[in-house]
Amino acid sequence: MPHTFANTMFSDAAKKLQDRFGSRAAYERMSRFGDGEQSLGPDEAEFIAARNSFYMSTVTSDGWPYIQHRGGPAGFLRVIDERTIAFADYSGNKQYISAGNLSVNDRVALFLMDYPNRTRLKIIGHAQILEPGENPALEAQLRPLVPGGKAGPKVERIIPVEVVGFDWNCNQHITPRYSLEELAMLEPIQTPMQKRPR
Repeated sequence: MPHTFANTMFSDAAKKLQDRFGSRAAYERMSRFGDGEQSLGPDEAEFIAARNSFYMSTVTSDGWPYIQHRGGPAGFLRVIDERTIAFADYSGNKQYISAGNLSVNDRVALFLMDYPNRTRLKIIGHAQILEPGENPALEAQLRPLVPGGKAGPKVERIIPVEVVGFDWNCNQHITPRYSLEELAMLEPIQTPMQKRPR
């Protein structure tokens, strides 16, 4: 089955550069005979559930890309079904750049990073903006993950994403990084920062 991510993202300009630098044949095989990655499987669901942040790219009405970081407790980005992911969007700095972009162009790209294991999942899709109360069933699926337990921060909107395609990226240039919790699990190995007196 054709690889949707490759067929969506490999523009004619990208293909010309792949030809020029010798990678086109491999990517042509990927485009034609990919493993049918349109549907999220168990590996993708497990990886997404373990993430506590991701980067989301949207596009302004005049074509400028914009990337925003989103964070929360592990699993705040939820797999709803094999073609849908969603997250609750909380009140922030009130710039509304991503929300504004999505109101005129629903295309998004998400980067999900696992820095300790040098793994990256890229997802492309079409996002919606749902106001609180617009889809109570979906909101109920996301609300238990609100940070702080009962009420937590105010949910301003729910953003479901219809997944068009995804791709697991190579780890060649991913620098390992660790949260404080991950560093604690690496004991007794200590970093210079941990050895410093407080």
